[in-house]
Order: sequence, then C-alpha cells, then structure tokens
Amino acid sequence: MSVLIVIPARYASTRYPGKPLVPLTGATGVAQSLIERSWRAAIAVSGIDRVVVATDDVRIKDAAQAFGAEVVMTSESCANGTERCAEAHASLGGGYDIVVNLQGDAPLTPAWFVESLVAGLRAAPKAEIATPVLRCDGATLTGLLDDRKAGRVGGTTAVFGAAHQALYFSKEVIPYTNAAYGRDDDTPVFHHVGVYAYRPEALGAYTSWTTGPLEQLEGLEQLRFLENGRQVLCVEVDARGRQFWELNNPEDVPKLETMMAQMGLE
Repeated sequence: MSVLIVIPARYASTRYPGKPLVPLTGATGVAQSLIERSWRAAIAVSGIDRVVVATDDVRIKDAAQAFGAEVVMTSESCANGTERCAEAHASLGGGYDIVVNLQGDAPLTPAWFVESLVAGLRAAPKAEIATPVLRCDGATLTGLLDDRKAGRVGGTTAVFGAAHQALYFSKEVIPYTNAAYGRDDDTPVFHHVGVYAYRPEALGAYTSWTTGPLEQLEGLEQLRFLENGRQVLCVEVDARGRQFWELNNPEDVPKLETMMAQMGLE
C-alpha cells in the first residue's frame, strides 16, 4: 500500500503566528526551524513513498525548499491540517492508499509512531482514520493539568473503547481522575499525538462536511470524523523512553529545547 506523508503548515496561526519558522535549538546548539525539524522527522519514517510540505505561504515554501523539501501550495481557505492534506493529495493526482498528516507542530514525533500508525490502519479494514495515543505518566499528566490551570491550551487527550475506537478527543484533561501519581507512574489518561493516517475516501469526504458543534467548541479537526459517524482508530504507541510535546504556545519553545537537550537530539 502506497503511503504519502503531508506536513501541513500555515503562517497565520491564531495562537502563534509564524510558528513553522520558529527556530528550535537542539542538543548540539544547532538551530533549525520547526518546519524543518518536522520534515526531518517525516523522512526518517520507513516504508513511506513520498513526503511533501503543504502550505499557503511563500515564506514557508521558500524556507522548506531551501532545506530540500518538496512543497505543494494549497489555498488560504483550508480551515485546518486535514483540509490542507485533502487538497494536497488531490493536487498530486491522488492514487495513494494511505495519506498521513504529520502536523508541523510535532517535531519530536518518533518514526515508529508513524510506522505503528500505518500498520494499525492496514490491520483494521473497518477503520477509516487512525491516530496515535500515548499513555501519560505522572509527570506528563501534571504538565497537562498545569497548562490548563494557567489558562494555556496544552496537549489533547483521547478516550477510546475496548476495540480502541475513539469516543472523544478534548483539550481538557479527560478522563477525570483525582488519584495521585508519581512521576513515572502510568495513568489512565492518554495524550493524543497529532498525527493522522487516512484512507483517501474518508479524507476526500471530510471537506464536504460542515464544521460540527464539537469541532467548533474544541478546535479539534478530528472531531468532524466522529460527528459524521466515521470510525477513528486509536493506536497506542510506546514512547521507548522518548519525551513528546507539541509546540502550541511560545512558552513551549524552551520546554521543547530542554527535551531535545535531555534526549541528545541535534
């Protein structure tokens, strides 16, 4: 099955304008932009046929082409990364069996997250979309809760059923738990990793649906699939000791740089 990775990137982010071009300094002291780090994460994935950056901004296009990425220009009307992936796939002529949306704000996404995601979708013929989830340890859960207490939108959490079919995604920390956890303890909360794998039919249908109330309230594009009765598979991935965080706010830059330093990532 042929696999295309699309990295959607827009300059005009409401919360963090210019985010794709923000420099992040790694363990060796070398700074690379967020979009370059996301692209390098994508090309490290095995079994992928093509990787493209999809953007509507010439500044991102120029920066991406400068470090060697293939770029697909998309319209400014794309409301989110999924719509941008759908447009990019169509503009490339379609034909891929699986389209992966590796969002450009997750530069620490390990290759095996995407590899597990693609394998999970291949093994679940009824699922139309798949997305990774990572069980939070006590330290990660504390970070999520601290963000919410400070009024910041941090990571997204997911709840799913016995067959790992998604029930809901939220920027609140769900499910609720009042238990105390040590830093390394497993918790019942799963951090949603911002990567998606779509079957082309579901991706194409997405743009024909109107934005539902849950997607509008939460600002989470994947809820449109749930609101339209599509099956979303949550694939539990193993961090293997790696830390994971997304760049959502300016305050996340030093957090990501500290994580890269601790993990020895260039």
